[in-house]
Formats: sequence, structure tokens, C-alpha cells
Amino acid sequence: MTLTAAKSKSRRRRAFTKGDRLTLSLFVGVPAFLHIVWVWIPALLTVALSFTYWNGVQLSNIRWAGLANYDTIFTASPQFWSALRNNTYWLLWFSLIATPLGVLLAYQVDRRIRGHKIYESIYYIPVVLSMAVIGVIWRFMLGPTGLVQVLLGYPGIEDAIPIFGNYDINTYVILSIASWRHIGYIMLLYLAGLKSVDPSLREAAAIDGATEWQSFRKVVLPAMKPVNVIIIVITVIESLRAFDLVYILYGTSTGWPILGMLVFQNIYG
Repeated sequence: MTLTAAKSKSRRRRAFTKGDRLTLSLFVGVPAFLHIVWVWIPALLTVALSFTYWNGVQLSNIRWAGLANYDTIFTASPQFWSALRNNTYWLLWFSLIATPLGVLLAYQVDRRIRGHKIYESIYYIPVVLSMAVIGVIWRFMLGPTGLVQVLLGYPGIEDAIPIFGNYDINTYVILSIASWRHIGYIMLLYLAGLKSVDPSLREAAAIDGATEWQSFRKVVLPAMKPVNVIIIVITVIESLRAFDLVYILYGTSTGWPILGMLVFQNIYG
């Protein structure tokens, strides 16, 4: 027994050769180092600088401020609360509407309904476009002479519905446009996860008399826990880093303030 254990331990020690270590160093160590240098260190420095006064030019101008900057944001900057509210709307919309729709579409496409390949391609198109390009497309479509105004029967600058001039309309417009891409993105992620689920699990559930909804809720969802975690993380990140779409549609105006736009305005005036 001791000899067998020693041999097993020896084999484990010989598992990594010099070539393996070099490969790990290059493909794991280097990216990890760059990630720490370009992501974590700047992030931690940003947190540290938030407690100081600094013009961003000379390090000698850094002065300790304590919580003064946070006090200014929370008490003397009403735009911050408007931006935080809109980002919260974005997160809730994605979480309660866009993401569930993406999951539903993925489930329907995975069932191989008639024309599922066509649907999959149609929903995939927005995903390959950047949010800036999507913003340009929808700005033309929703503009005074755009396709949407023509379909509504209000073509022309004088008769057009001021879609970008009403805050309440702006909220639904921006969230709907963002969802156009997000739904397809979630559909692709979830569709990939559904294809990895063992079909025998569904078959066993069907034999036990489970309905499609019961099978999906009690069998498929638990089996796709890693994908669900990724989708939750992506949904939160997409909601908090929203900037380019709002910038393309509204510029630097306060038509629909978000945190990213507030940071941009404070940096560039």
C-alpha cells in the first residue's frame, strides 16, 4: 500500500514538465499579471484617489480630502441621484424583462420549432453590432424623417413626434433599444447552455409525468447553474457600464442621465 501511494505521489509530482510550467506561465501567468496591472491596480488607485483632491495632472497636487468628495456627490449633486435611478431602471428592466425574454427565446429555439435557424440568425444580428452602431441605426429610424415616424404617419420635422424630447418616452426608448441587443445575447448564451444539458434528464422527467414547465424549472435550470451565474453577472455589468448608446442618442445633454455619462461630463466638462 505504501509503495503504491509513493508511486502515485511520484506520478503526481512528475505531472508538470518544464514545458508545461512554461506554457502555464505564458498562458496563465502573463494574462493574470496584465489583468492585475491594467485592471485591479487602476481600480484600487481610483478608490484611493476618491479620498483626495487632484486635478489629474501632477502628483504633487494631490491633497487629502477625506469624505468630502462623497459628501458633495450625495448632498450637492442632484444629477447623481437621477443617474443612479436610471441605471437602476436599466438593471431592473434587463433583469425582469430582457433577460427572461432571452431565456424564453433560447428555450423555444432549442425545441427546434419550425424555422428555428432563421429565428436564431435574426436574433443574433444585433449581437454582432456594437452599442454605438445600434445607437446610430435607431437614431436614424426614430428621427423626424425616420422609418418609425413614417410608419406612425408623422413624417417631416414639423409633424414628427418628439421621441427624444420627452423624458418618459426616453426611458422606454433607450431601454427597448438596449434590450434589442441584450435579448439576443442572452439567447445565445442560454442556447449554448441548453445544448450541454443531458437529454436523458428531460426524458426521465417526462417519464415521471413532469410538464415542460416543471421539467424546465426543476431539471434544466438547476443543471445550468454556471450559465445562470454568468448571465446574472453579465446583466449587472451591462446595466452599470451603459454609456455609448445613451451618448449616441442624446449626446452630452441631460436627456437621460446615467452614471457613465455623469463621469464623462465631469471629466471633459
